[in-house]
Amino acid sequence: MAENYDFVGWVAHDPSSADGKMKWEKFEPKPFEEDDVDIKVESCGICGSDLHVLRSGWFPTPYPLVVGHEVVGKAVRVGKNVKHVKVGDRIGVGAQSRSCLKADCFECSNGYEHHCQQPGHADTFGSILPDGSKTNGGYADYCRIQGHWAIHIPEAISSNEAAPMLCGGITSYSPLRNNGCGPGKKVGIVGIGGLGHFGVLFAKMLGADEVVGISRTSAKKEDVMKMGATGFIATDEDKDWATKHAKSLDLIVSTVSSPNMPIAEYLQLLRFRGVFIQVGAPEDKIPAFNAFALIGSEIKIGGSQTGSVADIKEMLDLVAKHKTKAWINPTPMTEANKAIVDMTNGMARYRYVLVNEKNGGKL
Repeated sequence: MAENYDFVGWVAHDPSSADGKMKWEKFEPKPFEEDDVDIKVESCGICGSDLHVLRSGWFPTPYPLVVGHEVVGKAVRVGKNVKHVKVGDRIGVGAQSRSCLKADCFECSNGYEHHCQQPGHADTFGSILPDGSKTNGGYADYCRIQGHWAIHIPEAISSNEAAPMLCGGITSYSPLRNNGCGPGKKVGIVGIGGLGHFGVLFAKMLGADEVVGISRTSAKKEDVMKMGATGFIATDEDKDWATKHAKSLDLIVSTVSSPNMPIAEYLQLLRFRGVFIQVGAPEDKIPAFNAFALIGSEIKIGGSQTGSVADIKEMLDLVAKHKTKAWINPTPMTEANKAIVDMTNGMARYRYVLVNEKNGGKL
């Protein structure tokens, strides 16, 4: 018998919510279907995406809304069509929580369900479903998702560490894994924030020969080296950095979300047929650059978005095997408004995780 509960969480009503003005109150989840699972939230990471959506930065936000898509907790209600989860299981969900899963959908039928664009696909928060209901996220006591996206958390990983891996982690893992990061490769990670710190940790975990952190200043250099980097470039402190380190890397993953990033200079760091992957998503355009920055050394440039259920499981299994530890700042769920302001102000080292102590979460 499922327990009785209300859906209560930090509700955003307008862009001022990003200034620490979310309100703790009841909200209406989507209607429960037999393909669904309800999670009693123990931990929820704060992602940069949350801030963009709170302030209606990427697109008009469908207020009122609960954000949060790095959710871990216990399954408390499981639809009869969900066979891999039972009540009491510790599970998590990342940025996507619904896809069509139809045989005639190229993305879903080929293991790319996180790219599904068919009716019924949805992000974990902020998506309007075909019945007119809305998805809401994990800054809350409970979160309702499609059972397909309920992922078991390995026993070796704590809920607080697992939560930010479900979006931030997989967003950094996928472009590394899919672009050959491993022995024999030299990898650069641009931006040492929540995503970038996972990039450094995971490039090392995947066995890259060299891992270079790239940031504007050397303020985070000591941390980056402790994470396993072999080198560091501070672009504001060395005016000749692009020339000095030219053609030194095979792969660059850019996690920054600035429309002013020196992308042409980043491309100079790549060796012949090197690859540049952008995962940070500015609210504005990325800077223009000359096509010869690509043509001269046959450079490839692309993007990457999170990962499939199989990708996330693979990442978590490797994290458990290698005992890779996220650098997190556990914070009581009750202090969510302060935490989002602190994150906006660059205080995270390197992912805030909201801990719902009344649901069994542990600081």
